[in-house]
Amino acid sequence: MAANRNDFKYEITAQLGFISESGRAWRKEFNQVSWNGGEPKYDIRDWSENHERMGKGVTLTEAETRKLKELLEAEISRLDQGR
Repeated sequence: MAANRNDFKYEITAQLGFISESGRAWRKEFNQVSWNGGEPKYDIRDWSENHERMGKGVTLTEAETRKLKELLEAEISRLDQGR
């Protein structure tokens, strides 16, 4: 999916999965997105059903994604110990 919004372009190069869905048919997704023709980066944000509209999100490099994984694993471990 490629699109042009005003003065920037984006292309979802890989749809990796969705995290949640809102009642208004938008989904929080985890994708790889190329912004303005650059190298694809990991991206978490809300998207409309047809990917023509997007909400605010966060874009991560591979190194940042790996660090986030470490932090999430540590937090999940802490949560599991509290059960």
